[in-house]
Amino acid sequence: MTAENQGTWDSTTQTFHGGQDWKFCDNFVEDFSVTTNGLGTPEKAMAAAVAACSKINHYPPSDFEPALTDLAEFLWPEGGAKESKELLLLGNGASELIDLVIRQAEPGKWRPGPQRTQYKEYARSAQAAGFSTTDAADRSAMLLCMVNPTNPTGDYWPVDQAKKYIEETCARGTTVIVDESMQPWLGPRWREDSLIRERAWARALSEDAGIHVWVMTSWTKIWSCTGVRLGSVVAPTRALRDAVKAKQVPWSVNTMALDFLSAACADADYLARTWDVTPRWNAETRADLAAAHPRWTVHGAPFLSWLWIDTGDAATCAAAVARAKAAGVPVRSGAPGYNLPTFFRAAVRPAETRRVLLAALAPLAHK
Repeated sequence: MTAENQGTWDSTTQTFHGGQDWKFCDNFVEDFSVTTNGLGTPEKAMAAAVAACSKINHYPPSDFEPALTDLAEFLWPEGGAKESKELLLLGNGASELIDLVIRQAEPGKWRPGPQRTQYKEYARSAQAAGFSTTDAADRSAMLLCMVNPTNPTGDYWPVDQAKKYIEETCARGTTVIVDESMQPWLGPRWREDSLIRERAWARALSEDAGIHVWVMTSWTKIWSCTGVRLGSVVAPTRALRDAVKAKQVPWSVNTMALDFLSAACADADYLARTWDVTPRWNAETRADLAAAHPRWTVHGAPFLSWLWIDTGDAATCAAAVARAKAAGVPVRSGAPGYNLPTFFRAAVRPAETRRVLLAALAPLAHK
């Protein structure tokens, strides 16, 4: 047990993840350790999930309908949702789907994307499935798991750059998972720069080159609903989707999550407000940190819901993490999991809660 995991993580069997410290803060204000939407949970979707509790004595639909269709129409509003829905699978969070897709890949080595570090659930799932970990440059790996935009570093590749990297670095037989969980923050035209839209390319790459690209999304971040567990994956072909679906346990997405999803997909106003406030909060937080801590370096695309901050010193970073937690505004340390002890991740939040975090960090100015 450590100060970071508060006993909630079994370090011998689980990979560290943020979002646990808030419940141990007697003076809790806001959780800056997670990358969820700073607007909080959409009210209409929350109301739908609460109302769905009245159906708790019934099984949820085994075909995920009508939520599956609602999500398909949300992903492909320009047309083709009916056809593309045949490639779409829902899961109990992205974590369930990550595990399922990895287990059907050709065995051997796995590699991460070329960024400095990325979300660690892919490493855990790959190792649990018997894959050995290799370097990002090892093109003999049969499994490539990359995150774009990359959490926690905040790197972002436009869709053409991501496609080129996959085409040029993957051998025949490779399974590729591209995690686009943070892609919707790009703005109203986010779908145009997403691999979700590249269905013809993915199908041709699978059938002609034997490179199978899956697009993973955790919806718990953009809609701030991590407690219900809600994810999706788009398969390169119907046959591959069916192969994974055959291994999925029935009813893996509960009634509350399904009704939440349908309502969230219909709430265009919530996303419009997200695209309005998030880049402003991001820019304001950068400016505040630059003024108070000019020696710190802030990383990440300007549209994202978090900042990846390098203090340049492990002791300073540890003090920042401790002070934030003591003030009821925990941040995500880069030491556990990522092994980057000079970094911490802080979510983008409105000014009233951001001021609490900045005040907690103020004594570390010039350090």
